[in-house]
Amino acid sequence: MSQPPVSPASASADDTFFHIEPASLTPALLGESPFWHPVEQRLYYLDIPGRALFRLDTGAAEPTRWALNDEPGCVVPLASGGLLIAQRNGLWRFDPDSGEYSLLVDPPYDPSLRRFNDGKADARGRLWVGTIDDARQPVSALYCLRGGRFEVVKDGITTSNGLGWSPDGRTMYWADTKAHEIYRLDFDAETGAVGDRRPFARFEPRAAGQPLETYGGRPDGAAVDVEGCYWVAMMEGQQLLRLSPSGEVLQRVALPVRCATMPTFGGADLRTLFVTTAREKRGAEELAAQPWAGCVLKMRVPVAGLPTRCATWEATLGAMT
Repeated sequence: MSQPPVSPASASADDTFFHIEPASLTPALLGESPFWHPVEQRLYYLDIPGRALFRLDTGAAEPTRWALNDEPGCVVPLASGGLLIAQRNGLWRFDPDSGEYSLLVDPPYDPSLRRFNDGKADARGRLWVGTIDDARQPVSALYCLRGGRFEVVKDGITTSNGLGWSPDGRTMYWADTKAHEIYRLDFDAETGAVGDRRPFARFEPRAAGQPLETYGGRPDGAAVDVEGCYWVAMMEGQQLLRLSPSGEVLQRVALPVRCATMPTFGGADLRTLFVTTAREKRGAEELAAQPWAGCVLKMRVPVAGLPTRCATWEATLGAMT
């Protein structure tokens, strides 16, 4: 059975207050796809409309920025070094050390109509990435990169988001932001086979004329902790939610900005939660009241997260030279 819709008024979870501060005061227009590099011990993230990749070193006040040639949807580390960046115009490899930036795979869609969005590598190194439709129609899909080709795994949604896996690797999480729904799917970690999607959590859409202050938001990016709980950024809801493996809201974390986009666990003990946020298309009054909008936020949390998984050539593209 699916959970009943969650709204600010009906949720039973207590608000949880952490000490939240900006990791950097350099804002993105639409920060996304943060990850803590398991080898480098540094934070990477993107600015989608700003067409930029950022890297924030521990203790640094300002991130290093690299310009990209199209809108990025997600970035993941490569086990052999460098990064994979899924952009509107295809999958690219980028090496921050050398500056090498090369196209690997063309997009499996018409880039004039949609682009890549949320994506991650699984524990076996396979790359999973979804799309978002520019016209916000339910024609987007979730892909897995196998043998150098993007294969459709699931389709029929508008905004592919919220990817994550349970600690035992037997459950995949996937969300459709526009539909205000999160799904769970049986997952075979060995083969990458995915079962039917089932409701995990759903949220009340914003009604016409409803004030943002009473809107709980819609599920965007997510991360999973070692207890199997799913942390999801609620876009326009000014909050993070921590959901149990059964979909129950366990904690509601109030944020100082309206638009959180994705959390990730980092730091040496994976107990620092970083959260990317957005300021694009927000009103002047809101931005004046929320000066950290667009910045990466951070907070210490009591439960560690799962480590970032690296993509591998063998699992995604086959042997590479």
